Parts: sequence; structure tokens; C-alpha cells
Amino acid sequence: MKTVLITGANKSIGFETARQLLQEGYFVYLGSRDEQKGQQAVSQLQAEGLTNVEPIEIDVDNIESIKAAREVLGRKTQALDVLINNAGISGSMPQTALEADISVFRQVLETNFFGVIEVTQAFIDLLKQSPEPRIVNVTSGLGSLTLHSDPTWKYYAVKPASYVASKAALNAYTIMLAHDLRDSSFKVNAVDPGYTATDFNHHSGPGTVPDAAARVVKAAVLGPDGPTGQFFSDDNVPETGISPW
Repeated sequence: MKTVLITGANKSIGFETARQLLQEGYFVYLGSRDEQKGQQAVSQLQAEGLTNVEPIEIDVDNIESIKAAREVLGRKTQALDVLINNAGISGSMPQTALEADISVFRQVLETNFFGVIEVTQAFIDLLKQSPEPRIVNVTSGLGSLTLHSDPTWKYYAVKPASYVASKAALNAYTIMLAHDLRDSSFKVNAVDPGYTATDFNHHSGPGTVPDAAARVVKAAVLGPDGPTGQFFSDDNVPETGISPW
């Protein structure tokens, strides 16, 4: 049975991603910063008959928490097949480039960018034990510098500076990581789940959580002939599903 660790999975898109991967036959380690909330999420899935799931306490802002989670997971499995870096924050608003407090930039980058790097580096040894490892970095269409430079883009006016910077940096890291692992069986991709109605955006998005999670799952279950080093975004570029960087 393949295994997957999903950060920030106790609610919303992360939780639904866990549900869908359980339905696909994966064993899910459901990552949550709050131990109690993680257990509640696991209990809900188990009540639905999806029993191959366990909570993992992991705060991506805290390197000691990440190291502890790695130790816990290492006692449970010798290999990790999929890592989904889903945990993320938007930061306080508004976020103009000139007026957003530097503390907001630091906070958002710590979670959305540095946290992903630290989690990936901590679990890479377990991923390398999988015959077909997959890393999925959950990003945003707002991380596309190309689209942000196009005045005709439908979200051109939406520019939360620290959030955009964090996701653009995450996209860059995805490219670098895929390059480092290019001569292996790894598939490393960034996935924009789309503008989805969640508490992340006060339920303002038009997309549904199941559809958003399905985009993430698609990258998680890629076969050996699947792409790597790509930025998938059905929301922004529905014709090809590949977003410009």
C-alpha cells in the first residue's frame, strides 16, 4: 500500500485530498499543526469507513516539530511514496508592496516557502526509499509572474504582495527541486488547486473543494511517464492545464 504525508490536512482542500487518496487506496498520514484537530479529522474519515489514516502532528513553521514528525513517521514506515506540501497561509490583508509590514512578508514566506523546504529536506530520505516518489507543492495561480505582468489576465488586479511573493518563490523552488531529482524516478510538480471557496478566502472562490483536491490528487498519483517540473493550473489555463511561470 502506498503512503502519503499531507501537511495542513485537517481541513479544507488538504482534508479532501486525504479523503480522495484514501479512496484511491493510499495510506494517509494526515499532518496537522494542532494534534487535537488532526485527530478529529482522522476520526471523521474513519467514521466514513476510510480507516487507513493516522494523524501526524507537524507545524511547518517549527523545525523541531518537523524533525519530530520525521522521527514519528520513520517508526511507522520505511518509505514514503508521496509528500504533499499543502500547509499555507494568506497573511493579513491588505498587502501592498509598499505598505505591507515586513513582518507579514516574513510570516507568509516562513510558512509557504521556507516551511516547504524544511519539510521536503526532512522527509527526502524516506521518499528516496519509494520506487516511484512524488512531491506535490500546492501553489496558487497568483504565483505566476507571467500572468501578473499581463493586464488582460482576469486576476491581474489581485496582488497580495507577500502571498504572491511566497508562491512565486515556491514555484521557483519546485523547478530547482525537480532539476536536482531529474535523474531519478521522482515526479515533482506545483499544483494550483484553483480559486476555491474555503475559509482561506472567506468562501469567496467559485471553485469547489472536491474539484480543487482532485487537481492535487492527479499530480500525486502520476505514473512513471508523467511530467515533472511543471506548474499545473486548470483554473488559469484550462486549455492546457499548464500555467506559465
